[in-house]
Amino acid sequence: MSALFGRHTHAKLATAVRGEGPYIIDENEKKYLDCGDAAVSCLGHNHPKIIAAIKAQIDQIAFAHSGFFTTVSAESLAEKLVEHAPEGIEHVYLLSGGSEAVEASIKLARQYFLENGEPDRHHVIARRQSYHGNTIGALSAGGNEWRRSQFGPLLIQASHISECFEYRGKRENETSFQYGQRVANELETEIIRVGETKVMAFIAEPVVGATAGAVPAVEGYFKRIREICDQYGVLLILDEVMCGMGRTGTFFACEQEDVVPDIITIAKGLGGGYQPIGAMLCSGKIYNAIKNGSGFFQHGHTYMAHATAAAAALAVLKSFEENALIPKVKKLGELLSVKLNERFADHPNVGDIRGRGLFQAIEFVEDKITKKTFDTKSGIHKKIKAAAMAEGLICYPMGGTVDGVHGDHVLLAPPFILEEAQIFELVDKLERAMEAVF
Repeated sequence: MSALFGRHTHAKLATAVRGEGPYIIDENEKKYLDCGDAAVSCLGHNHPKIIAAIKAQIDQIAFAHSGFFTTVSAESLAEKLVEHAPEGIEHVYLLSGGSEAVEASIKLARQYFLENGEPDRHHVIARRQSYHGNTIGALSAGGNEWRRSQFGPLLIQASHISECFEYRGKRENETSFQYGQRVANELETEIIRVGETKVMAFIAEPVVGATAGAVPAVEGYFKRIREICDQYGVLLILDEVMCGMGRTGTFFACEQEDVVPDIITIAKGLGGGYQPIGAMLCSGKIYNAIKNGSGFFQHGHTYMAHATAAAAALAVLKSFEENALIPKVKKLGELLSVKLNERFADHPNVGDIRGRGLFQAIEFVEDKITKKTFDTKSGIHKKIKAAAMAEGLICYPMGGTVDGVHGDHVLLAPPFILEEAQIFELVDKLERAMEAVF
């Protein structure tokens, strides 16, 4: 029996022994095309420049506590992120992962209003079927009931409005735009219900990741959300932990919505898996409220602004630039979408194929016409995962797609370094996996 406390005590996992580009190789020398590691390995495995950057930083200094020192790597990473950030986003708070970034964003929103003399503002509004992390604050903001239910008594106050999920939510008599405006306007209704002087922030994923499967908002949705936040003085937090850092075809996913949030959270692809790192980015307005007030953000972690993690992330971002990888993501994403639709759009158990860039998903249904989901006991997403692993493909499976309980999908998030031939490999292996299950 292993001494390691893993994700599931009954799981029997293969042992990853090395990586080669977009592949992971196990102890039996079996190769897996890595397209489902939670959108982390954007540059694949064993990237020589990232490894060299990590080694060079360790040779200088691996860690210096941020309460006493700053480092060149942390300062340089922050500058690089601000360089690419939407206008008005001016400061970066470096952390160790996505949950930490979201937790920090919620606490920063609260302190912002305290510094500005609005202590009654404390309430967070989010969306159903969202996922924002597993710490208590982040889990409270998240809207996936399967993840929340057993921890309910521990969670902080938050409320949830409808997600923007066109395949599941749009009415027959609505256009996509009308649907988006209707569900966006639920935010205003909820702000008024809670109290206009009590709501501090609305948090949402520009493209919903794990819980719903690469669900983008319809056109105009986030512009209306921004308008409502501005009208009522509510901060807009966009969670790009999974969908940001080039994953959807632009550096920040919110660029495609033509909105600028007050706070952005990022992680996963920021470090490409080479080091644990996340970040919270905020506007100059928020930073200056702290700077010109108490001067101290009452938050922090031991490993924040970690020198080695920052060096790795900086090398990742430089690789994006030097190899023009984000335009490549857009091009490869278009090819992936075409091939997924060619191969699976007519499959009787495929309800929807969706996503942006190299962040796409397939939702499975028992009945294509009615969109009826499979019985939860069937575990379709788990079976697809197992069959895909047998074929040498790693995809990201999830149940509870529709409401946290019902629905199955697989998320596909391949590395940006993929070649066109490997798009075909991905689709071929997924097809064989689906044949084995269905």
